[in-house]
Amino acid sequence: MLGTGPWAHRTHAPALAAHTGSEFAGVWGRRPEAAAELAQEYGVKVYEDPDELFADCDVAAFALPPDVQAPLAVRAAAAGCHLLLDKPVATTPQDARAVADAADRHGVASVVFLTLRFAEPTAGWVAEQAARTGWFTAAAHWLGAVFPPDGTPSAYADSPWRKAKGGLWDVGPHALSVLIPILGDVTEVSATRGPSDVVQLALRHASGAASAAVLSLGAPRAAAGVGLELRGTEGVHALPGWSDVPGAYGRALDALLTAARTGVPDPRGADFGARLTEILAQAEAQLPV
Repeated sequence: MLGTGPWAHRTHAPALAAHTGSEFAGVWGRRPEAAAELAQEYGVKVYEDPDELFADCDVAAFALPPDVQAPLAVRAAAAGCHLLLDKPVATTPQDARAVADAADRHGVASVVFLTLRFAEPTAGWVAEQAARTGWFTAAAHWLGAVFPPDGTPSAYADSPWRKAKGGLWDVGPHALSVLIPILGDVTEVSATRGPSDVVQLALRHASGAASAAVLSLGAPRAAAGVGLELRGTEGVHALPGWSDVPGAYGRALDALLTAARTGVPDPRGADFGARLTEILAQAEAQLPV
């Protein structure tokens, strides 16, 4: 595992330690003291050099900021490691495509941990809705209180990339990861700003359906929440709630191991992650600086 922040502590490390189909081998981090502390907690090796970790391991699991993750993922793929990536894969299309191309070139499997695509019951719900036809429109919102105007910031607030990139990049991948498999790829996108870091996306999909997404990390605590509603000829269907994020991460690792063993790429892999980055970059380019 690469990374030592709150996400690594709360999700990646416990899920990797609990996974019965793999062995949690070690930790590398940009802060050696934090890596040593996390490695000691789980009784695994602490690595001073990421390339040493890549040489020892079959899978590299990333819990790093996107623009730190991307070049290291390219190096991991070149070393023959399968890639369990975090979202977004990168914040430029070029860097995200470099990761996907490296995975293809070196014949390694990849999966991007998009929570709603691995948590239950949301993952099953997405598959069920993707099998339906006649969708007309969808509305999504992911309003986080990471940087709330009316209270204490969350554990994830000490994150320079989140402060710089906001909800568009942090939670936008989650919304798109549900909308695209159900409604089809995004063919048109427009973006506008609201209060705080709010970004509103208007999307047209390959199916002809239209969708909208409102994204933020700076919502008031009382306004925070996540929702997605689909409307079409088969009625109105709402995204169910979910829990057990470490369990979802374990299922992402299961999917990666299946792709590695079968040679069949997972649809939630680095190619999909690169496509999400392309859409988000297109939206960001329309926003005032």
